[in-house]
Amino acid sequence: MSTPLFDCEVPAVTKTAGPRLHIITLPAGLRLLNANQRLHHRPKGERTAEIRAAAMEAVSDNPALMVALADAKPRPLFQRAHILGILHPATNSRCDPANWYPSFKAAVDGIVDAGLLDDDDHTRVVGPDMRLGPKVKGGQIVLVVRALGPGEDPLDAAALAGCAWPDREQVTR
Repeated sequence: MSTPLFDCEVPAVTKTAGPRLHIITLPAGLRLLNANQRLHHRPKGERTAEIRAAAMEAVSDNPALMVALADAKPRPLFQRAHILGILHPATNSRCDPANWYPSFKAAVDGIVDAGLLDDDDHTRVVGPDMRLGPKVKGGQIVLVVRALGPGEDPLDAAALAGCAWPDREQVTR
């Protein structure tokens, strides 16, 4: 029998905001940004603009999103949202999805430009939480945007705050 790492076990997502979930798939083969790159500011700015524009276009090319945006006008589609970012690498080699944060940030800025959110600050957006997906030729990023209700915390941080961290003996057993 294994000892749990925490004294209480709380699922990562405890509530749902209903069916308001949208998947925004950027085109494969975009030149993505990686935090480990040391690009000059001009090519970095060009790539950022390409990703941002591709995210806006992906929203425009999604009929369900366009209907939802039209129904929400003049307000943004989401007041608050949780964003899951999925990196589909170009190769099967080891990968750290968090290193691709600059690409995810540019994509989130693009969906803000498209009107899904007023802004991407901490009061409106939780995430993007980056995860690794299966290989896609050319590489690709996908955003999964889920509406959050007022005061909803997808990680249920208040419940996690009551968990006791394990002592050293529990971890080294």
